[in-house]
Amino acid sequence: MTQLSILLVEDDDLTAAMVQVNLEHEGFAVQHCQTGFEGLEAMRSASFDLFIFDMMLPGCGGVDLVREARNKGLGTPIMMLTARAETKLKVEALEAGADDYLTKPFDVSELVARSRALIRRSQATVEAPADRCFRFGRVLVDLDRQSVTYLDGSIETVGEREIQMLALFVREPKRVLSRADILEEVWGMEKFPSERTVDNYVVRLRRIVEITADEPRILISVRGRGYRYDPEGGREA
Repeated sequence: MTQLSILLVEDDDLTAAMVQVNLEHEGFAVQHCQTGFEGLEAMRSASFDLFIFDMMLPGCGGVDLVREARNKGLGTPIMMLTARAETKLKVEALEAGADDYLTKPFDVSELVARSRALIRRSQATVEAPADRCFRFGRVLVDLDRQSVTYLDGSIETVGEREIQMLALFVREPKRVLSRADILEEVWGMEKFPSERTVDNYVVRLRRIVEITADEPRILISVRGRGYRYDPEGGREA
């Protein structure tokens, strides 16, 4: 498997070291630049799966890097790091083309989860069928109608979060998704609910897709890690 690469442009040595060590521990290759000008040169000389830019950089700021990346036609996802909480700065970065941001000090596990989610969204190769319908356990899911159809032909409308979670699992068959991964992918940049929220939604989904919700064979709990979708678990359904 090709190692995913990240360009980190951060002038604070302590923050950069913390981010780089943790991302490399998770299996990413990280190239660190201290200035915006170094970041520009790195963007021009290599390709990356994710950009992480500090908002305030000497010489060429993080927002300038975002604009340069988008002007070059790069669709690489971009996360911004900022020590300033002003909404105006965050809006400026997002409008320039950034995809996400974290305000310092931040939890490194959240940064890793958000990084994974951004890369996953940009590189997802397993898509739902062209008709936007797919089989999930004992139901047929219709993304556009936001509904599920049961074996007896009855149809039920389900909530947006449930639909988004089903779409996420079907894009990532047999992969263990942590609660943080699911929160980032489904709830995005909104204020994170508790991880217990994910558990509650999985309980709801099991009532919909499993033959016996208390004995799940499709949405499997992986102790201490999260949940895994087994598309073969409902073959007898």
